Amino acid sequence: MTDCKRILLIGGPGSGKTTLVNYIESQGIIVHHEISRQVTLEAQEKGIEQLFLTDPLAFSNSLLAGRINQFKNATSGINYYDRGIPDVPAYHVFTGDPIPDNYITACKEYQYDVVFHLPPWKEIYESDNERYETFEQAQQISNILVDYYKKFNYKPIDVPQGTIEQRFQFI
Repeated sequence: MTDCKRILLIGGPGSGKTTLVNYIESQGIIVHHEISRQVTLEAQEKGIEQLFLTDPLAFSNSLLAGRINQFKNATSGINYYDRGIPDVPAYHVFTGDPIPDNYITACKEYQYDVVFHLPPWKEIYESDNERYETFEQAQQISNILVDYYKKFNYKPIDVPQGTIEQRFQFI
């Protein structure tokens, strides 16, 4: 896996990560999409409206397993990720839930090459069926994410607001 580069995009909900990742993918670059919406939708199909709220540990375990799989599936080339493994325990900091030891182990074992942070952007923020956080909570989450990634010796680089092309060029 020596010729594999993993570029991670982090940030609170509604900061433009998914839009940017979709644009990156449209340029023919390998992307690994956010999986929390998929986990939420699968739980809703089973009658659990908000798994994150109903059973945070089950939600987090599903996210962690999915993100580890995404990491392992990248074997060559440049790979972009919409959220990473350390996001999982960082959200536990936000909710106040305990962080299982295997989460910390995973954060140490699976390391990304570069981390870009998309700060909160009020003008583009929208809540929807899977995104229930307020903008203020999105700001809190963003701050927690940056601080948490720093604990694992990452140096998140803030991506300035701008057009999708400008953000992509910055990265």
